[in-house]
Amino acid sequence: MAQVTLKGNPVQVNGQLPQAGSKAPAFSLVAGNLSDVSLKDFAGKRKVLNIFPSVDTPTCATSVRKFNAQANDLDNTVVLCISADLPFAQARFCGAEGLENVQNLSTLRGAEFIENYGVAIADGPLKGLTARAVVVLDENDTVLHSELVKEIAEEPNYEAALAALK
Repeated sequence: MAQVTLKGNPVQVNGQLPQAGSKAPAFSLVAGNLSDVSLKDFAGKRKVLNIFPSVDTPTCATSVRKFNAQANDLDNTVVLCISADLPFAQARFCGAEGLENVQNLSTLRGAEFIENYGVAIADGPLKGLTARAVVVLDENDTVLHSELVKEIAEEPNYEAALAALK
């Protein structure tokens, strides 16, 4: 169990984020068309998993925008924005913002992902959502970089995440 904060208040997070050098756990999440999407669907591509509580919060929205802006410069890489938002809300946000370089995935049927990736908020007002984290995977699903953001209301270290892909 890890501890992060939300506006300075302690929040427990269940599980452990995959660490650099480890194999990424398999997952199944929900795509915009309500189909199930797995890690295998991105085989052969490098992956940036941008994990956050909800796109309807300012910090989460900023992270999606920033990774969207960087995605075109990343060779053979897909940016997966993962949250508890329903696919309809994710699509509405990206459509309104004109964001086309990221792929949204919902934890709607992804309880296993939340536990296996160590991002399950266990208490506090966001209990049941995911903590803010970034996990970067190579083409073979080996973890290159991982960050569990210590303060949920703060942005991840974009530079460190993207540097892992160079």
